[in-house]
Order: sequence, then structure tokens, then C-alpha cells
Amino acid sequence: MNIAIISYWHVHAEGYTKEIIEKTDSRISAVWDEEEERGRSFADRFEVPFYKDYDELLANSDIEGVVITAPTSLHKELILKAIKAGKKVFSEKVLALTVSDCLEIKEALLEQGSDITLSLVKKCESRFLFAKELVEKGSLGRITYARMRNVHDGSIGEWLPEHFYNREQCGGGAMIDLGAHPMYLLAWLLGTPVSVLSLFTDITGHGVEDNAVSVIEFAEGATGVAETGFVSRYTPPILEISGTEGTLMIGESIRYAAKETGGEWITVEKLPEALPSPLVMWADDRREEKAAFGIEDSITLTQLMEAAYESQATGKKITIRQ
Repeated sequence: MNIAIISYWHVHAEGYTKEIIEKTDSRISAVWDEEEERGRSFADRFEVPFYKDYDELLANSDIEGVVITAPTSLHKELILKAIKAGKKVFSEKVLALTVSDCLEIKEALLEQGSDITLSLVKKCESRFLFAKELVEKGSLGRITYARMRNVHDGSIGEWLPEHFYNREQCGGGAMIDLGAHPMYLLAWLLGTPVSVLSLFTDITGHGVEDNAVSVIEFAEGATGVAETGFVSRYTPPILEISGTEGTLMIGESIRYAAKETGGEWITVEKLPEALPSPLVMWADDRREEKAAFGIEDSITLTQLMEAAYESQATGKKITIRQ
């Protein structure tokens, strides 16, 4: 399909462009950007037209899909217009800043008879697919606890773009960006979230959190802990899942002990085959594998984020409104 990149604001936008060109049968056919100079620069680099007017781009019937990598604060308006224009939509996480905005997007999708694909990329990785399989087949028993830590050194390394600290554009700092991965993975593994309690700190003085933890209560009684930040070096993604019959630890290695192993710790060597990224599946229209990246998953992630930030602001545990 012919795809337009909608802004190069996000740090992943250039990578997504290259991924479509190199790994799919689709084509980059146009660029729009809220900052004209930046948009024209990338359009020239990839030798495609630049559209100053977003509505004019959407009116082009040759353009079949859009990749939304604009500021999160613009997502609702850009996505609703794209849906109503009949375009297929891929969006960088999170879908929108509020649950009510997500529900508006859902309503537009239902009217159009379409869906959306969100960049929940860690659901495609072999190690996390293994965790999902182990949980689903009951090897760990009833899950009681899980934590995921996902961090980098973007603030102390001074490589994150300054606009990633813009609360108005982003909705927050580390949690709404990098913390999205622990949030959606925990919901994927543990089920329906019912409440959130958060603690955020600002280590580098950018005015938004760069070090953050949210504790999530799930409907089946499990506790999930989402840890993130821009101020940690040399830390791989860490996932720990504990249940009534065993524990799984994912870090530099993948190990688990369970009743089925006689309580012995096993290092896992053979993992499920990784899936293509959500972007590649979307661009190649592989619908059978997109169920975990659609509108309902997008709404759950924003529910978690909205509750996490309300908890930080109020100092209270926030019940998620279903």
C-alpha cells in the first residue's frame, strides 16, 4: 500500500520509514509534518512529496495508509481525520492522552468498519512470547505477581530530543513514553487492570518524570509493577513473573523453576519464533496476527496511563474506570 508518514516529531519516525521501505511490500508515498522545514527535509531525503496541508494529503485517494508519529497531543485530531478519510492507520504509542479521546477514535473506527494498529512491539519478541505461552499453559500456576523494568539513559546521556520533556505534547515523561512497554505487557500477561498507584521523580530537572514506578492491581488478584526511567545505564529489560507453581525470570538470560521442573531452575534455550513488528504486519496487511495491537489494547494502555498520572498527582490509588 501507499503510506504517508505523519510527522517526524517522534524518535521512531525515521526508523519506521526505513522499516517499511526495507521490510515490506508497501511504499512511502508522502510526508506531512507540523513543522514544515523538518517535514520537507525528510520528504527530500526519501524522495517523496511533502504536503503542507494535512487535509489535502488525506484527499489523495492514492494514499491508503498513514503512520502517526506526531506529538501525542495531536493524535486524536490526526487519527480521526484519517479514519474518516478511509485511510488505514498505524500509530505510535500511546494512542491518545485520555480515555475519552480513545473512545472517540473507537467510535469512528466502528462507523468505518476498520481497526487501528498500535506499536506494541515487545509483544512480538521471542522472550515475551515465551512468557505468554508459559502463563497461558499454566506452568506457573495462578499468577500472583509480575514486574517489568524498562529503562535507558536518554536523560543522563543527553540524547533524547528536548521535546520529549514537553508535558503538553507528550502528556508526561518517562512513564508515558518508555513505561508504555511494561504497562501493556503486564496487562497482556495478567488480564484486566483495576487500580494503579504511582511514584514519579524528576532526577535531571526537566520538569517531567524521568524515574517512575506504577503498581497495578489486576482483577484476578495479581500485582503488577511497571518500572521505567531515562536515568539508568546498562540495564536490560527485566521481566519477573511469579505464580503459585513457579517463577520466570527474563533478563540477560531466560530461566524458570516450576512444579513441572521439580523446582529446578531451567535455562531456556529454545524460544518461539519472533513475530514481525506490528508496523510490518500492518503494512503487509497480516490481519490474523494483529489482534493484540488493536483498539481495545490501545484503550487499556491509555486507561493505565491516565490512572498512573492521576495517582502521581493526587498521591492516591486510582480505580480504573471501565
